[in-house]
Amino acid sequence: MTMRKTRTVKIGKVTIGGGNIPAVQSMLNTPSSDAAACVEQALKLEKAGCEIIRVAVPDMNCVKTVAALKENVGVPIVADIHFDYRLALESAAAGVDKIRINPGNIGSDDKVKLVADECKRRGIPIRVGVNSGSVEKEILAKYGSPTPEALVESALYHVSLLEKFDFEDIVISLKSSDVAKTVRAYELCSEATDHPLHVGVTEAGTERMGLIKSSMGIGSLLLHGIGDTIRVSLTADPVKEVYAGIDILRAAGLRKDGVRLVSCPTCGRTKIDLIGLAGKVEEKLRSVNKDITVAVMGCVVNGPGEAREADVGIAGGDGCGVIFRKGEIIRKVPEDSLCDELMSEIEKL
Repeated sequence: MTMRKTRTVKIGKVTIGGGNIPAVQSMLNTPSSDAAACVEQALKLEKAGCEIIRVAVPDMNCVKTVAALKENVGVPIVADIHFDYRLALESAAAGVDKIRINPGNIGSDDKVKLVADECKRRGIPIRVGVNSGSVEKEILAKYGSPTPEALVESALYHVSLLEKFDFEDIVISLKSSDVAKTVRAYELCSEATDHPLHVGVTEAGTERMGLIKSSMGIGSLLLHGIGDTIRVSLTADPVKEVYAGIDILRAAGLRKDGVRLVSCPTCGRTKIDLIGLAGKVEEKLRSVNKDITVAVMGCVVNGPGEAREADVGIAGGDGCGVIFRKGEIIRKVPEDSLCDELMSEIEKL
């Protein structure tokens, strides 16, 4: 998989664009005024593998949270700001690594210039983000609805307001809750500009449906080389967004770190609790950072053969199971020891 070559943008210690593997990000959902709670959640996201963390900054009091995050968290912090240019200036002074703001919504050219100049002076990039609900009235009138073309025109309008003041350190996002519309908007934008793209499906839904829509939208774009940073939007614990983002990158073949787990869907031959076993194995493997494939299969009849490409795996029997490597059975073990025995074999690899 080869990613589209875009301009490089440095967000703290993370560089996106330029063909780099897309970075995974998420957003805090604890109250922005509660600095301690935000730091606690951010540390959980960092531990889960989040590479960029965004925090809403709705008022001046929340700028203190930006400072607290910068002091306690190791990954880059993005300040999410709407309308008030002063919040952008204060967040920049607090050491934020990136600002998400639409210049067309903050007032006069003077205000836009102040933000652009301050961010340029400090080396802070700006993400311009539009979605179906934020397209300008005149653009909506032109297209009749928030079409992909309307999203792109709106985004490029906001970009032009920054470029007018020689600010080029820009990331763009164009999101809709409609998967097909989102994908088409990013395709059109990637043809119109070489600014890096933050990819995601907004308001995707609960954990189940949100993951399905995000996998379709983000995944299809990644397979065509589009996307420099991603966020899986879920109405769920943000840690699950991070896990999902990492897994999507692995499924697209863009990340080789961590374990690839394969498991069969079970059938009438299955004699063990394979569903529970697979879930237990998956959870244990989150802390394993090896470039290997692990298989959890339902029966000895087909399991080792079907999963012969796996580096190591288990296959169930009647109250027991077998450990196998590259399709060759190593030994038979009781059902209640299968997970532990599998982890023991993984440690040897």
